[in-house]
Amino acid sequence: MNLNRTCQDNCGVAALCQQGNAVPNLCRSLFLLQHRGQCSVGLAVLQKDGRIDGGVAPGLVKANGPLFRGKESDSAIGHVSLKEPQPFFGHSKIGSISLAFSGRLMNTAELRQQAMQNGRVFTTKDDVEILAQLVSQENDPVEGLKKMASQVRGAFSLVLLTQDGVFAARDPFGFKPLVIGRGINGCAVASESPAITEIGLEIVRDIRPGEIILLNKQGFATVGQVPGQRAAFCSFEWAYTARYDSVIEGIAVEQARKNMGASLAKGDNIEADLVAPIPMSGIGHALGYHKASHVAYDEVFLYNRYSDRSYTPLNQEQRDSIAAEKLSLVIGAIQGRRIVICDDSIVRGTQMRKQILRLREAGAKEIHIRVACPPLLAPCHYGISTRSFNELIARQHSLEEIRKMLGADTVKYNSLDDFVAAIGLPADRLCLACFTGKYPL
Repeated sequence: MNLNRTCQDNCGVAALCQQGNAVPNLCRSLFLLQHRGQCSVGLAVLQKDGRIDGGVAPGLVKANGPLFRGKESDSAIGHVSLKEPQPFFGHSKIGSISLAFSGRLMNTAELRQQAMQNGRVFTTKDDVEILAQLVSQENDPVEGLKKMASQVRGAFSLVLLTQDGVFAARDPFGFKPLVIGRGINGCAVASESPAITEIGLEIVRDIRPGEIILLNKQGFATVGQVPGQRAAFCSFEWAYTARYDSVIEGIAVEQARKNMGASLAKGDNIEADLVAPIPMSGIGHALGYHKASHVAYDEVFLYNRYSDRSYTPLNQEQRDSIAAEKLSLVIGAIQGRRIVICDDSIVRGTQMRKQILRLREAGAKEIHIRVACPPLLAPCHYGISTRSFNELIARQHSLEEIRKMLGADTVKYNSLDDFVAAIGLPADRLCLACFTGKYPL
């Protein structure tokens, strides 16, 4: 397997069926998922005559008003992407369809080759078209989704727009989150709960691994179930990827991050003047450390709210550029201080090393790094993360070597057991492959 291969990785999906025009609420849902992908946005709507309309555009949701303007439908799906523009629009045995997904496929080359040998023609190199091709081989969308799930290896949470309504499905391991909600006027699914609650709907539950749901204006129902071996929810969602106000599998991200920070404070025998986060995902971890240790909480980095995430861009140059613009220093909080810095993880160590150097130059007396996740030891096969072992600093170096390379006074990671306990789900219901090298699939 080529672990350096890139695809859509981190992204977000949303779908809405309601009385009246669903497009304005869908647009807001996608805006609330913008942290999951900033490179492109797309939507598809079911028109009254049964045709599916829509499109994709590069950039952010708020910068693409014309994409949404003039669109009216009671059924719509949308997508925000890191790389691969979605939704995909196509024709099938069941008529026109549009499909969007979050996740990563591991056997795309094999699936594409098989399809071409069977006479299928592809119009793009995108993984989403492979899913659409597989689904469209059956006369019934549910059977198509089941057949697709039986052939695909990898992670997917998807929404499929058809003339019958919107279908939502999750892979049999449930790697990527997918939440369902409802209200008086309709129902919705989305990659994260705020994309549902902030448009006035109530969360019902998470779609189960392997479950297929049909949404329409009348409500939703389970219409299929693909059997699976076990649940394997991505643990990195709670540590970094998801919004701070999200709830995944009944576990609040905010509380999980505070628990991770509190675990880091246990038995920490350093003396410090303050604890501070690397914004934004480090905030919950730093608050948890502060409350458990009684070390004062303060900000040493000012976050530029108009910047993008530096972890999600596809190359180091982009990551460096974004990291440089998104954090400025609060000099008065730094000079002469012994500072505990909390962050979600250390991947390559490049950005952390640069921030520590900046803190030193600003007059920090001591810098102690506390990392919410255990050391990252293996690439992620199922979504946003590294693609090779060579990228992982913890794979190549000892803790003391990492400390010296970063220029910190001390470095401490959460243990795997403490990390799992902080989330609050059993280890056998989580994907921990990044930390253990043991892949569920």
